[in-house]
Amino acid sequence: MAGPILIVDDEPTQLHLLGAMVERAGHSVETAADGASALARLSDGNRPPVACMILDLQMPGMSGLEVLKSLRPEHPQLPVIVLTAHASVNRVVEVMRAGATDFLVKPASAERIRAAIMSALDHVEMTGELAPLRAAVSTGSGFDDLLGESPAIREAARLARRAAATSIPVLIEGESGVGKEMFARAIHRASARAGGPFVAVNCGAIPENLVESILFGHEKGAFTGAAERHAGRFQEASGGTLFLDEVGELSLDIQVKLLRALQEGEVDPVGARRPVPVDIRLISATNRDMAARVAEGSVREDLYYRLNVFPLHIPPLRERREDVPLLATHFATAIARAEGLAEKVLAPDALSLLQGYDWPGNIRQLQNAIFRAVVMSEGAVITAADFPQILGAPDHKTPAGIDGARSAGAVEEAHPFVSLIDEAGTLRPLSAIEAEVIRKAILRCEGRLSEVARRLGIGRSTLYRRIDELGLGEDARRARHGS
Repeated sequence: MAGPILIVDDEPTQLHLLGAMVERAGHSVETAADGASALARLSDGNRPPVACMILDLQMPGMSGLEVLKSLRPEHPQLPVIVLTAHASVNRVVEVMRAGATDFLVKPASAERIRAAIMSALDHVEMTGELAPLRAAVSTGSGFDDLLGESPAIREAARLARRAAATSIPVLIEGESGVGKEMFARAIHRASARAGGPFVAVNCGAIPENLVESILFGHEKGAFTGAAERHAGRFQEASGGTLFLDEVGELSLDIQVKLLRALQEGEVDPVGARRPVPVDIRLISATNRDMAARVAEGSVREDLYYRLNVFPLHIPPLRERREDVPLLATHFATAIARAEGLAEKVLAPDALSLLQGYDWPGNIRQLQNAIFRAVVMSEGAVITAADFPQILGAPDHKTPAGIDGARSAGAVEEAHPFVSLIDEAGTLRPLSAIEAEVIRKAILRCEGRLSEVARRLGIGRSTLYRRIDELGLGEDARRARHGS
């Protein structure tokens, strides 16, 4: 079970209402009436770690922005959802830069709050343990960080080195968690622009009404709430590399502006009288089939060809299983050092188990699994028993000598078929079929809802809404926490 949701607001009525909404969504709740109390709660090592924070921006004494800036050094991965009654573009940009995970305008609906919490918890489940580890696992030497001896990864690294020797746009394609940003950073560090900035933007995480301002910038007074000038990501990356992750999620009107920026080497900040020249090398990435997105009209064909000058495909971990022992051993050593623990070794049965698993979350999921095992295992040797979430997972292919028995429920959900007919021989309601499909997908992806949405081909907000409407929230929580 995840830790509590900490709600921080100076208004008692708002605390009560928010707490009731969050509890109805199935989460435990704690509250704090001011910023100082919230920071004290986060620092209390005798109580369970907070899973997520809902933070009011306007509070007397210590503002929500000050709380956010204060907690980030010690809690870099804590998801923080900011609430405010007065939203402006400048304020949204400011809090997102300070590390906010999401930004909601009061009064936010119960559905929107539930969706924001689920998205935040899903994100931290996929990435939460990795950020503190980056310094430990990264050598800072470009392609030396790309571990693996399999033919698939060696070919990808070979092509990436060729890309680094040029200045042409690169499109990196691959599933979530395969390391697309790591490849992008390696290309940057090995390129002639290594001395310039590397600016990464997750296009799928920017609110739609802020995309243009964040990418291209805006002038003071350009629109309501634009209280000061803001340089966009293109200008910040000038002289270096701009990495656009999930580039296929940009709307068609923004795609037109992106295409012009790439063709002309200049951007048009919102409200500016004249274009601003920029000098960037573009690397973009996607976990979607971009050619299919072009065919369905979601991505402009001319932009696709502009981005896809140098295509680079990163193979999923299940296609390079021979690399799993090397990666797992490397992560175990690095994690132990980063956490100040005695180094631990992986037993042969553990390595066999890890190598036999499909890893739908790829390297990111493997790192998380090793992190948990290193921290939770009691001895100096990590065995297969230290990976209970994998032993019972439907993607687990049981190696010889491993007891891969699953619970009856897991076996039932792992069955690949969904029946249209019930036991009485009549057609089942569409909602029942949909619920079964989503439940099976949640189990298969171990509760990683971003991956579920990707595999089912629907938006994350749509998935969260259907989970709520179909009463599948508890299934998602159990799958996420391996219970």
